Amino acid sequence: MRIAIELRDLTMRFQRNGLDPLTALDRLTLQIEGGQVFGLLGPNGSGKTTTVNLLCGLLKPTSGKVFVRGVDVTEHVAKVRAMLGVVPQETALYNDLTAQENLVFHSRLYNVSPPERAGRIAEVLDLVGLTSRKNDRVGTYSGGMQRRLALGRALLTHPDVVVLDEPTLGVDVQSRAALWERIRQIAREGRTVLLTTNYMEEAQALADHLAILDHGQLIAHGTPAQLRNQLGQTILEIEAEYAPAQRESITTIPGVTEVKWQQNRAQLLSTNGDQAMPGVMAWLQANHITPHSITMRQPDLNDVFLNLTGRALRD
Repeated sequence: MRIAIELRDLTMRFQRNGLDPLTALDRLTLQIEGGQVFGLLGPNGSGKTTTVNLLCGLLKPTSGKVFVRGVDVTEHVAKVRAMLGVVPQETALYNDLTAQENLVFHSRLYNVSPPERAGRIAEVLDLVGLTSRKNDRVGTYSGGMQRRLALGRALLTHPDVVVLDEPTLGVDVQSRAALWERIRQIAREGRTVLLTTNYMEEAQALADHLAILDHGQLIAHGTPAQLRNQLGQTILEIEAEYAPAQRESITTIPGVTEVKWQQNRAQLLSTNGDQAMPGVMAWLQANHITPHSITMRQPDLNDVFLNLTGRALRD
């Protein structure tokens, strides 16, 4: 497939009065092939939204280049924006207008020709499931409906590349499922979707390929399966009451490579859980521990993400 988006040695520093510059992106290099859903993951402050803003031409990089379908964003920002459909974190809709009126306004803003306007509006309203509510004021919509309308607005120009910055932020489970289905449909049409998200479940459900950012740097990328396999370990979780000495000795169980703690839940990593389990049971019996629960599972994206970025809270 043709490269849809390319970030080449991209650096973004923000100047701060009386403080050292803040490096939001640090020499980020990434290629995104066309016709896929590409997920961009990272903790708060990792550089995801900065990347989106640079891609859309809202920021000029300190150094490096951004290309959309081979077009330099900095040099040809208007041409690039014509190729993009963007759903930012803030929906930026007009609450006093109906959905239909919002879409008419934006179709004029984006120079959709009058002969095509009605058809395209009807098309996107149907896609996001809002045809029956098209004459209702947007201010009466739920948060999920507003996110769906924002997605429809982004598709008015039939963009080749769709950029979704945390598209399901703050919406309920039903609305999230509806948005996921619309995103899948966009991908089935052969468009490229760049998705930033903090939801590992969302990334797992939608993304063909993932990149994880932390402190402005690319720390991992691959398919969801490849990233899970990088951890390469079975996870045994044991919830029980532990004495301090037991928390020390649990690390000596044969086959256990690492132990992580979440209050009274021990998370044991093993290269082979089936082989480690007899040793775990023997250790529990020897220490007279009756566990509340024992589970054994393979790593998921959440495990991979926390292993790479840590568990510390981010501002």
